[in-house]
Amino acid sequence: MTHPPHGTPEAPRLAVRGEARLEVDPEVARLDITVSARGTDRHDALAQLTRRNNATLELVRSYEDAVHKLETGAFSLTPELSRHGRTERVRAYHGRVHLTAHLTDFTALGDLTTRLAENELTRLGGPWWDLHLDSPAHREARRQAVHEAVQRAREYAEALGTTLDSLLELADIGAETPAPQPGFGRAARGARRALGGNAEEEPAPLDLEPQRQTVHAQVNARFTLHPPRL
Repeated sequence: MTHPPHGTPEAPRLAVRGEARLEVDPEVARLDITVSARGTDRHDALAQLTRRNNATLELVRSYEDAVHKLETGAFSLTPELSRHGRTERVRAYHGRVHLTAHLTDFTALGDLTTRLAENELTRLGGPWWDLHLDSPAHREARRQAVHEAVQRAREYAEALGTTLDSLLELADIGAETPAPQPGFGRAARGARRALGGNAEEEPAPLDLEPQRQTVHAQVNARFTLHPPRL
């Protein structure tokens, strides 16, 4: 059976929106790590950077049961020119390596964060809390949004003394428009610090409380109704 592009007295149309919003525990914590080195000689700066980078990688990998993924991002070795003189005289070299660690076991997060923060010339950002892209929470939010749309449509039909006939359309909100570029989760209780040298006494692990995540789903639904008797 085909329907006209608009409602008719014989097949009136009903359009509703379904929405669901869930508060769930995070599944991933991300740490942004920047390892730096500085030297008057290019080879010396690169050697120091390599040593610190390897030490950081070894430390993070030692938490293999907690670390879901470890990635190396941008690497840079930049000359710093002298402020005086007309020649291109290099005063020093600055090296940086950016690492990203994704943890799924939060019991080790505080201890790892504290140990990383003690490392020489290491900048630490995070934790940034997030969910997996295939998290069941997304599926549950979509299911609840559809359920709400159908329930709302039934209530409108009941108010008219009739029932739903057929589903014409079901669409995500914004399904026909370009999706925004996703960020990487939500910043929560972030700590950025650049530390040099090690403390005489090992500090206690940071107590990092995971931030609950909001999962949101919206759908538009269009139905036809059995003709009500008004």
